[in-house]
Amino acid sequence: MARIKVDAEIDAPAGRVWEVISDIDSEPRFWKGTKSVRNISKSGNITTREITIAFRDQKCMQTVTLEPESRIVAKFTKGVIDGEKTISLEPAGTGTVMHVVWDIQMTGMMGMFTGMISRHIKKGTEQAVQAIKKEIESDV
Repeated sequence: MARIKVDAEIDAPAGRVWEVISDIDSEPRFWKGTKSVRNISKSGNITTREITIAFRDQKCMQTVTLEPESRIVAKFTKGVIDGEKTISLEPAGTGTVMHVVWDIQMTGMMGMFTGMISRHIKKGTEQAVQAIKKEIESDV
């Protein structure tokens, strides 16, 4: 299993960061590895959805749990990726530290490419975090 960690300090309160990251339907806007999102069901703070990822337009199922102003856990339940992505917020003075942690592996025959794919995911996560930071800080 690969673990990818990316952090960013954002010059905005956690509530403002949460407004942007909790809009999980707009994920493809920031996360270039996510091409599209199709929600299947929603019950309270849990959404079941199908996402299309940039890697060969593969479809993956996810269960996304929102813990308001604290964290988002996206668990991959079916598809070429197994594991989860967690985005958590930590207040830091007048700003917020956003932590993104992936604990994933590729499934089946794709397992041998976990390391290579992980490098792409890390780069994409770094880009997404910077795009989120830029959008939030430009509004402050």
